[in-house]
Amino acid sequence: MSDAQAQTVSYVRTEVLPERAPPTTETGVIKWVRENLFSSWLNGILTVISIYVIYLALAGIVPWLLNSVWGAESLTQCREVLNAKGLDSHDGACFSVLTARWHQMVFGYYPSELYWRPVLALILFLVGIMPVLFSGLPRKMFMLTAAVPFICFWLLWGGSIWGPIVIALGFVLGWAAMKFFGENLSPLAGLIAAIILPVLYWLFAAGSFVSALDNVLPIGIEFVESRKFGGFMLSIVIGLSAIILSLPLGILLALGRQSDLIIIKTTAVVFIEVIRGVPLIVWLFTAQLLLNYFLPPGTNFDLTLRVIIMVTLFASAYIAEVVRGGLAALPTGQYEGADSLGLNYWQSMQLIILPQALKISIPGIVNTFIGLFKDTTLVVFIGLFDPLGIAGAVRATTEWNGIYWELFAFIGLMFFVACFSMGRYSLYLEKKLQREHR
Repeated sequence: MSDAQAQTVSYVRTEVLPERAPPTTETGVIKWVRENLFSSWLNGILTVISIYVIYLALAGIVPWLLNSVWGAESLTQCREVLNAKGLDSHDGACFSVLTARWHQMVFGYYPSELYWRPVLALILFLVGIMPVLFSGLPRKMFMLTAAVPFICFWLLWGGSIWGPIVIALGFVLGWAAMKFFGENLSPLAGLIAAIILPVLYWLFAAGSFVSALDNVLPIGIEFVESRKFGGFMLSIVIGLSAIILSLPLGILLALGRQSDLIIIKTTAVVFIEVIRGVPLIVWLFTAQLLLNYFLPPGTNFDLTLRVIIMVTLFASAYIAEVVRGGLAALPTGQYEGADSLGLNYWQSMQLIILPQALKISIPGIVNTFIGLFKDTTLVVFIGLFDPLGIAGAVRATTEWNGIYWELFAFIGLMFFVACFSMGRYSLYLEKKLQREHR
């Protein structure tokens, strides 16, 4: 560069300045706190108040947890241990009630020598449901998925092995009826036959078949009455059964409510509105007192099975409305596209409409499932010992009379873990489907 040029552009920098770090207020924790907690004077005031409330809560809860007692045999011993430490009887939690009565909280009054049966049933259920929850697993595992409900039923209640087998044959009969009548008459006729024939088979023929097979080849395990079910095992049995059964029934009700056939539409509408218009507790009392009156003479459904039926019907009505919302959210072009491909009603629903509608309905469906699982605690009002019922029975004993917060904190934590897991899986499924269908 010449001297003249140098004088002309002397104010222009000839080299790049080294990069400097951004201000501390624009990076890291300080930036997050400033943007999320103190972005305005109102947010700053609310943040300070919230921190103070959290401090007050933790100041009471943390010492109570840190001073907890785990090795006492009664509430009186817990208080003696706390007094020996120079603490008041209310300054520490008495979690000894959980160590002393954990088997009741989990299994109710199920025979202790048979605990392996519900544990094995839970393991089989988790393995069997994996192909449904997560893609990429071998399709052959769906055979285990189909068999697991009947195996779990047999493990939990026991009795003759022919009972679950005969019940499973009812589903085979329904599939055969749908195949036969669907191909020879119409898909609607096949669907109706697939519902009616298995129900008639279970009500009038299944019991005789079980008795005949059991007389020829008696195979079974010790029978356990439903009144011995309790604790979280009872909530899991009722909740999972209702969740699994209510989803397909709710989908059928949603399709029925949108049907052009007046009889099917009216039936679906009446069912949904009647079920939703009556509280669940009323239906539980119906299951306890009235359901047997509508069954054939000599038929006696177990109370737990009756509760599962009613809870399933109750949940299916809400699932139907959630799915109907997903169906209504789809543009009419999807239906027209299915028609343009020459697909019939059931093919279009299976291949195009329902996959998209269910994807939209995932938050509502999971929300219904979470509410359903929590509502299983209502069975305490009809004499079943759910976790709340077991807690009441424990508090009624002389050893633990007066215990309160420890039991309900444990129950709340268990329900939170279960419901939070369902919520997280819902988020995982939504993100996965969004990635796969962009």
